[in-house]
Amino acid sequence: MRFDVDTKASPELARRAFTDFTDHRPRIWNRTLDPRKYELRELGDTWAVAREGTAGSPFWVVVRYDWSDPGVIRWTTVESSYGGAGDGLVRITPGTGGGSHVHAEWENTGARATQRPLLFLLHLPPMQRLIARLWTTTLDRYAEHERP
Repeated sequence: MRFDVDTKASPELARRAFTDFTDHRPRIWNRTLDPRKYELRELGDTWAVAREGTAGSPFWVVVRYDWSDPGVIRWTTVESSYGGAGDGLVRITPGTGGGSHVHAEWENTGARATQRPLLFLLHLPPMQRLIARLWTTTLDRYAEHERP
């Protein structure tokens, strides 16, 4: 999956939204993160391991995030309900006229055969557009309510 979004959130705020692993994370990402599936397992200065899933989805993942590179947030799936793995990244750059440009890409690999059709749907253009809209709305809302 690969998509780009432009948001009102500054690069600093967008980065903070992606790397906030406090109890606020489920509220920040309330349209894409099920609070019942969220569990912070480990946290360092520039990394975190968390269990996450989307409401209504049968899937959850345990992901190791790394934001030691100031412009990129990377993640690797270390465990999943679908038997697969994967990795991805978000690259945040200043947007034209303020805000930021967010480039996201990730892939899922090695899923059990019975789960592959559902994961395939995730990579279709309509689903990518939906996720991009949800991220834009989330980051724009975050920018309106947070200060650097």
